[in-house]
Amino acid sequence: VQLQASGGGLVQPGGSLRLSCKASGSIYSISGMGWYRQGPGLQREMVAHLSAAGTTNYADSVKGRFTISRDSAKNTIYLKMNSLKPEDTAVYYCRAEDVVVTADYYLDVWGQGTLVTVSS
Repeated sequence: VQLQASGGGLVQPGGSLRLSCKASGSIYSISGMGWYRQGPGLQREMVAHLSAAGTTNYADSVKGRFTISRDSAKNTIYLKMNSLKPEDTAVYYCRAEDVVVTADYYLDVWGQGTLVTVSS
């Protein structure tokens, strides 16, 4: 099982980006999925989470600006980021929980990260 994140880049303050994360492999089911980030000199933190039931949870710092969504048929999640701020600069990671594949199970799987830089 692999998670491939993409969509990062350099954007000016106030701009927008959309991140994508696709899970690949012989996947039978995935429970929750989410986005996390790690800024320079900081610990990794949860940014947005989408449960299997469709419940969303956001970090206070991104509420109203970021939106997480999922295309279950494609095993892909997205993070639409609007009104970006310099403090949003970080490596963004996606995570999949309770991944059931053919003859195996993973408690969680992490993607490789995609860099988002917000700067003028």
